[in-house]
Amino acid sequence: MPLTKEQKQEIISKYGTSPTDSGRPEVQIALLTKRINELSGHFSGHRKDNHSRLGLLKMVGKRRRLLTYLQSKGVERYRKIIEELDLRK
Repeated sequence: MPLTKEQKQEIISKYGTSPTDSGRPEVQIALLTKRINELSGHFSGHRKDNHSRLGLLKMVGKRRRLLTYLQSKGVERYRKIIEELDLRK
């Protein structure tokens, strides 16, 4: 199920600089992480849903590229988002 407007607005206000700032890498990474976590639970009951699995893999790749970009631009911002979203173990 896609994210609701309220969920998106909450994430944007938490990680963005303004309520309409959805372009920052931190906001995009947080939105992708929320969608990835919700979609991962879908596969426990729908093992053969390969179309959704392809979308999940594309989202994971996009998040990885955004994290690499953020790491090259600002290591402190990268470390902060990794810690807040609990991405790397």
